[in-house]
Amino acid sequence: MSDAQERDVGDALLSELDATPTFLSTPAALPIRCYGSLTMPELPEVESFRLLAEAVALGRHIRQVQCANDSIVLEGGTPAGVARRLRGREVRAVQRWGKHVWFELDRTPWPLFHFGMTGTFRTPSHVLDLVSAPARQDEPWPPRFTKLRLTMDDGNELVMTNARRLGRIRLRNDPRNEPPLNRLGFDPLVNMPTLPAFRSLLAQRHGTIKGVLLDQTFAAGVGNWVADEVLFQAGVAPTRRINSLDRDEIQSVHASLREVIRMAVRVGANAARFPKGWLFHQRWGKRSDAKTVNGEPIEHVKVAGRTTAWVPARQR
Repeated sequence: MSDAQERDVGDALLSELDATPTFLSTPAALPIRCYGSLTMPELPEVESFRLLAEAVALGRHIRQVQCANDSIVLEGGTPAGVARRLRGREVRAVQRWGKHVWFELDRTPWPLFHFGMTGTFRTPSHVLDLVSAPARQDEPWPPRFTKLRLTMDDGNELVMTNARRLGRIRLRNDPRNEPPLNRLGFDPLVNMPTLPAFRSLLAQRHGTIKGVLLDQTFAAGVGNWVADEVLFQAGVAPTRRINSLDRDEIQSVHASLREVIRMAVRVGANAARFPKGWLFHQRWGKRSDAKTVNGEPIEHVKVAGRTTAWVPARQR
C-alpha cells in the first residue's frame, strides 16, 4: 500500500465522524465535561488541551498570573518570577510536540507545560478531564490543585491543574531546541515520517516494537493505550522484536500509528466517540474474561515495563 493509499484509508475512516472536536463545537457559555482516556494524557488528550488553550488565549494579553508555591511543578522558577515574566505578554501561538504544550509570546521566555499523569488545562466552562478523574460537582473556582491561573485581557481564564505533581511548568526561550523537547522523536500528528523514513528509524532500534513505540525519543506523545491500539490495528504482537518484523508488518504499524492518532485527535480525545471496534474500550482493568467486540480473548502481559493488552488471535 502506498502512502497515498494509506491516506485514502485514513480519510475514509475519519469521514465517519464529525470533523470538529466535541468541546470546540459547543458554545463557550455552556459548561460541559469532555472525557479523554482512562490513563495519563497522551498525544490526543494533550492536543485537546492545546486546542482549549488556543481558544482561550490566542491573540490575547495575559492580564493576571497566579502561581502555586510548588517548586516541583514550577521547575527552575519561583511563583513571583514566573508571574513577572508572563504578565502583560501577548499569546501569539499555542504549540504542541508530543505531550508538551507551549505558548509563543511576544517576548521570551515562553511557558512550556508537561501534564504528567493527571494534569490538564481547564476553564470555568470547559473541563477536559480523564475519565478516571472523579466527577466534580459544585467545585469552587479556581479548582483544587491549580498550579497556574491565567486571566486574559477579555476576562477569560485558563488554569493548569496537577494533582500528583508529576507535571512541569518550565520557561524556555526556544522550546523546540532546548531540553526536554530537543531530545524527543517525531510527532505522529505534526510530522509523521514517510514510510521509507519510518523503516529507517526502526532499523536503528532494538528491543520490542511496543518498547520502541513507547520511547519518547522515537515517537513523541505515544503512550500505553495508543501503542496497544496501534499494534492491535496493525495485527502485530507487542512482544515482537524489531528485527523480526517484515516489510508488510512495518507498513501496517506505520499506517496504524498515523490513523489511530488522527482519529483520536479528530474526536477531541473523547473516548465515547472512538470507533466501537477499538481495543481501547475493552483493554482496561486486566479482567480475565476481557474480550474484543468480536469475542476474541484479550490477554494482559508486561512488555517494556508496562501493562499491555493484546489479542493473540489477531496479533502475530
